[in-house]
Amino acid sequence: MNGALRVAYEGAARFAGVLSRIAPEGRNKVLDSLAARHGLLDRYDAFARDTARDLLWVHAPSVGEGLQAKPVLDLMRERHPSLQLAYTWFSPSAREFAAGLPVDFQDALPFDSTPSMRRALAALSPRALVFSKLDVWPTLAREAATRGTRLGLISATLARNSTRRKGLAAALLRDAYGWLDRVGAVSAEDADRLVSLGVPASRVTVTGDTRFDQVWARAQRLDREGPLLAALASERPTLVAGSTWPADESVLLAAWERWTRPGEARLIIAPHEPSVSHLDPIDAWADAAGFRAARLGAPDTDAADVIVVDRVGVLGDLYALADVAFVGGGFHSAGLHSVLEPAAFGAPVLFGPRHAASRDARLLLDDDAAVSVSDADELVSALETWLGSPAERERAGAAAQTVVRRGLGAAERSYALVRELIA
Repeated sequence: MNGALRVAYEGAARFAGVLSRIAPEGRNKVLDSLAARHGLLDRYDAFARDTARDLLWVHAPSVGEGLQAKPVLDLMRERHPSLQLAYTWFSPSAREFAAGLPVDFQDALPFDSTPSMRRALAALSPRALVFSKLDVWPTLAREAATRGTRLGLISATLARNSTRRKGLAAALLRDAYGWLDRVGAVSAEDADRLVSLGVPASRVTVTGDTRFDQVWARAQRLDREGPLLAALASERPTLVAGSTWPADESVLLAAWERWTRPGEARLIIAPHEPSVSHLDPIDAWADAAGFRAARLGAPDTDAADVIVVDRVGVLGDLYALADVAFVGGGFHSAGLHSVLEPAAFGAPVLFGPRHAASRDARLLLDDDAAVSVSDADELVSALETWLGSPAERERAGAAAQTVVRRGLGAAERSYALVRELIA
């Protein structure tokens, strides 16, 4: 990183740190992120670090990357009970997820300034620091490498058109990726792109994506007789629509109204942001279309045509009820959400046209286990094919599960990579 860029980056990180000390509690993501860091380094200092034991520090920016890290953390806890584990996140949306991990310390990551990262590293004193998926913080990586901390990256993936590979981003990040000691890439293509970003080629191996192991394990251990799923059992063909945005819903609801009538099939819809302003229009649509709607957990869900999920954290289980799944984001600028969760349950998957950045979507499409639709007409046709034909639906669902099965083993390979770092 050149001198001027480093000064600018350091100044921005320090300014963010100052804001985190004075920013009020708020109702938006920026203020929430700042508030999460009130007194943060004091919490690091208060951690009861046992210096007689090695510590592994794993960082994942948000929940998605955390899900990729979790299988490795679970194996580390199981096989190395004396190892201390620390886990950090950047987005406050991961706070609740992190609280359930088998770690000794978890908290937000400080803003990436030199004083903050030196203090955090001194408090945790890790044997190794492992990043999940892609985000490698330049100052943290530099200071960790200076201390002799081994650096790794697991489930690493880099999109073909990623902005990290050019301009200021490349200049800012190249040194950070060059400090990595071991990298486990999702695919050979990802490995090549990571080398172009600055990772030494000799340090990269293809280990796969640990999310395949994570979603498969969740599907296998799920209790279908538990209170959530047992209350929703139905003989009616069921479409579970997950992580939807209004742009997805404008297509989905129009198609659903055309394809079925009240009492014939069932739609379970879990919006990405279950706010009142997002849920109420779905209720209003159902009422206008003659469908009986109910919120998840209401006493009349067994008779409902449309079940509106008004909470987070349950979608991964609800996909077990899906004869067919619709995954949101494909009609939204944020991009497609996870298609592996429904695939692990053997549900064929539908989604919108914005899926180019999703490797998982391409794998499902290649095996005829998914269909991308561009409008309500195409969605009606796909619903007819899969919800209207049990044989075709079962074929596509089996193909979806096969795609997930082929991806298994990444957790063991990633674990082996991390074990090398702490050996």
